[in-house]
Amino acid sequence: MAKAFRCRVITPEARLLDEEVSAVNVPMWDGQMGFLNQRAPIVGKLGTGELRLDFTGGGERTYFLDGGFAQMVDNRLTILANEAVPAEQINETEAKAELAEAQARQSSDPKEMERITHERTKARTKIEVAQRFKAKGGRI
Repeated sequence: MAKAFRCRVITPEARLLDEEVSAVNVPMWDGQMGFLNQRAPIVGKLGTGELRLDFTGGGERTYFLDGGFAQMVDNRLTILANEAVPAEQINETEAKAELAEAQARQSSDPKEMERITHERTKARTKIEVAQRFKAKGGRI
């Protein structure tokens, strides 16, 4: 059995989680990164993707995550996210509407196109997280 460590998920609006976990998969800006007990200290930039937490007593929880930073030090993982939404709170229909709206938008301005591309990525990821959650039986 994996040893526990503390994990906190914090957004500008709220502290979403502060619990003991056995493993965490975090979407970093350049790909997924796994965290376990006794991991070397690190600070990293978050990307857009699925945050998965495995709990010491069993069970897991998933979130849609977008941007921010993660810090692991002294067996404490702190995730400061720009946006984090529990999988069970994602409305797949709304996410599909967000994707359709983002796909309909175009721009010749590179900065605006970058923002539109990010909105498309966010919407696609929300849909994927919601679908995986439903495929697991919609349980936390």
